[in-house]
Amino acid sequence: MKSRSQDQSLSDSRELDRSYDPLTGNPASKPKKKTIKQRFLKLLPCCRSGSSPSINQGSVTDESELTTVRYRPQGLDRLIEQTNFSKKELQILYRGFKNECPSGAVSEETFKNIYSQFFPQGDINMYAHFLFEAFDTHNSGAVSFEDFVVSLSIILRGSITEKLNWAFNLYDLNKDGCITREEMTDIMHSIYDMMGKYTYPCMKDCAPKDHVDSFFQKMDRNNDGVVTIDEFLETCQKDENIMQSMHMFDNVL
Repeated sequence: MKSRSQDQSLSDSRELDRSYDPLTGNPASKPKKKTIKQRFLKLLPCCRSGSSPSINQGSVTDESELTTVRYRPQGLDRLIEQTNFSKKELQILYRGFKNECPSGAVSEETFKNIYSQFFPQGDINMYAHFLFEAFDTHNSGAVSFEDFVVSLSIILRGSITEKLNWAFNLYDLNKDGCITREEMTDIMHSIYDMMGKYTYPCMKDCAPKDHVDSFFQKMDRNNDGVVTIDEFLETCQKDENIMQSMHMFDNVL
């Protein structure tokens, strides 16, 4: 195996599409045709039918596959340092990502198609766009395995501060370090559009504005019309309901 440069991406198409899997050390399997929703769910072992919530207990069907790793790319060590996943967990996640996304990256269009399967009654386009930009940490126009697994690590196993920073980044649409009323209004409208008009009880047309008003009344501590990261962190950490929601995914993997 020829040496590779330190900064070479794991999603390099030469590694993802050929016959050798640099993370698992196994020949690449041909992807089977599945529905978009199935492809998305299979990216996470915990979402597969009949699987255990724990990777170590139920997601590995062939332990020998993990013990026959012949080559570990330089990027694996970096991802172990950058995430809260073990080597074994990263190998499993990468295998699933590679099988379902053989090109090595997910485009925004594909991301929206996947997300729409979960909200068939609503319009997911705007919210999925915001969420895609939060995952696309390198602003490349595609979500790579590195993008996916780093964000997943924060959402599932990050500290409270890391999770809140990730949420703030999602709401800070232009990434200027503060959340404006306009940005929060766009977020709220996108959420209500995604939920659809057939929810029970029915949502009032003024609901997005009411939520934005409530958000700024609680978060904008100095009443300057914007919410900074410090204001966001301080307020969230004092809110019991928000703190409980931060632990929602603690035992997913």
